[in-house]
Amino acid sequence: MSISFINALSVSVTVVLIKTSHSGNIGAVARAMKNMGLCKLRLVEPKNFPSDEATRRSSGAENILNSAEVFGSMDEAINDCHFVVGASARSRSLAWPLFNPRECATKVLSLIASQSALVVNGTEQLAEPVRKVALVFGQEASGLTNEELQRCNYHVNIPANPEYASLNLAMAVQVIAYELRMAALLEEESDLLSGTECAGAEEWEGELASVGEVEGLLQHTEATAIKLGFLNPAKPGMLMPRLRRLYQRAALDKMEVNILRGILKATLNQIGK
Repeated sequence: MSISFINALSVSVTVVLIKTSHSGNIGAVARAMKNMGLCKLRLVEPKNFPSDEATRRSSGAENILNSAEVFGSMDEAINDCHFVVGASARSRSLAWPLFNPRECATKVLSLIASQSALVVNGTEQLAEPVRKVALVFGQEASGLTNEELQRCNYHVNIPANPEYASLNLAMAVQVIAYELRMAALLEEESDLLSGTECAGAEEWEGELASVGEVEGLLQHTEATAIKLGFLNPAKPGMLMPRLRRLYQRAALDKMEVNILRGILKATLNQIGK
């Protein structure tokens, strides 16, 4: 059974806020999310949460605040996700897959569209395993750091007026969430007319590896490269960021990760002999 794209977004997409300084912004983000049908919120080291100000600014989206999860690091917050999209207002020295919000919405929809649905007690639910997508937003004043952006599969940039490009946190979330909802509504309308599945849906026979599993592969690769003398930890250069970009772009499944780690393990065993 094919899925409702609107329902799929609410199940698959999580908004992640990094080190939010003002609790009112968390409430405003919750309101923006509820406006667009998103419900999953994760917070990384918020300065003040929960708070009365967050509740007040949520304007009726208290259920999102009450179910929000708090984490001690970005790694913990995205560990079980399969794709991570980081909001960035700046160009970076190392090129990364970059979308505007509309392109981002199309990409996210294609990532989750191949999931199947089942009906339990008259309610549609996504069948396991659910493809999880994290939308990550940085601190209000500085955004995501270079290191945090490298933890993302894709970057999204809102092409605002270059003479006044500063958007507050809730506005940025609202713009991207709106594009997601519009893409989902248009896709559902298109499906009703044509009877086809989402164009560009990314089908694959294997279960996708999580962010945590890919991170384990990267750490294993780094350790092997050091042992081989291929990587000098004192002067690492851009080797690991480039390998991170490669692995994330490849969208590895669990079996592929296991194969690559098996090769690395065998390599280290041979070195030991």
